[in-house]
Amino acid sequence: MIRPRTPEREQLGDFLSSRRRVLARTPLGLPANKRRSTTGLSREEVATLAGVSASWYTWLEQGRDINASRQVLTSVARVLQLTAAETDYVLALAEPQPAPVEIEHDSAPDHLQHLIDQLTFPAFIVATDWSIAGWNAAYQWLYPPIASLSSTDRNLLWLIYTDPELRRLLPDWQRDSRSFLSEFRIESGVRLTSPRHRAIVDRLLKESADFREQWAEHTIERFTSRRRHFQHPDAGLCVFEHHRLVPSDAVDLHVVMYVPVADSTQ
Repeated sequence: MIRPRTPEREQLGDFLSSRRRVLARTPLGLPANKRRSTTGLSREEVATLAGVSASWYTWLEQGRDINASRQVLTSVARVLQLTAAETDYVLALAEPQPAPVEIEHDSAPDHLQHLIDQLTFPAFIVATDWSIAGWNAAYQWLYPPIASLSSTDRNLLWLIYTDPELRRLLPDWQRDSRSFLSEFRIESGVRLTSPRHRAIVDRLLKESADFREQWAEHTIERFTSRRRHFQHPDAGLCVFEHHRLVPSDAVDLHVVMYVPVADSTQ
């Protein structure tokens, strides 16, 4: 039975299509051809390799709400050579689940604000749509405009793509922005259809050419603690370890911390 399209299934279809079009043919034993060169598979080729009908796979990419078992979706993921994170993303979009509760956080809960205020290194708190709900003095030292931003603009994803000052702080903006966007996408998952998530994505699609380009890449990547570099106008190059914690009593918030590494400034 073919049910009406849903936003989640349309999102899933767009993702699968993006991966299919860039997949290398040679490792799969498929010859290059004039139409697709050495990359990109047809829907029919994916369907054959996954053991499903071409019509079913076409409907899946078209965003139709068709029956799709975990076993079949995992087979499609295998053919498309998806990572574990990308496969989880596909399964989350395909399987029916309750809509996430939309909780607004214009400011951080007192106990979390108190926590980051005790830290001597930069720390801030973000909601699921990456709105910045709180920050400490060290983060304001790193990024002074945070204190004067309106609640509408105080969103990490928005600032990464629209604020020249934040861009100047990041020596490798192209890498960092793609990494952030990949994490935002997998963390948001089905929440991308919620009003707050849809609003920030639509706003960036309208205002930022860089965001439009990177959003179309459909990259998916789980967060991992890592080193981050900032080119501070006064302190010079600052190196931090980027960590993130999820409070057990506020799981819709993340506490983000930039911990100085040895021999770094700040």
